[in-house]
Amino acid sequence: MDTIYLDDFVDEGIIRESSFRKKVNSIDWEIYSDKNVLIKGCASVEIPTWAYMIITVNLSKFAKKILFGEPCSAIKIL
Repeated sequence: MDTIYLDDFVDEGIIRESSFRKKVNSIDWEIYSDKNVLIKGCASVEIPTWAYMIITVNLSKFAKKILFGEPCSAIKIL
């Protein structure tokens, strides 16, 4: 299972929408084609709900299954 860590999107200690969207747009989402993908639930900073939604929308075009949370207790999104 591939994992997306939302800490990778932190900019100067927070999630900033402009830099978040730039990073999201630079990802080749096809690398997740037909894969199970976990969006890691814990991060070093508070994650806005819209960030999860943007990641999920992009993944939904390619991933076989999208999960949220921790590997031991992940919740299926798609």
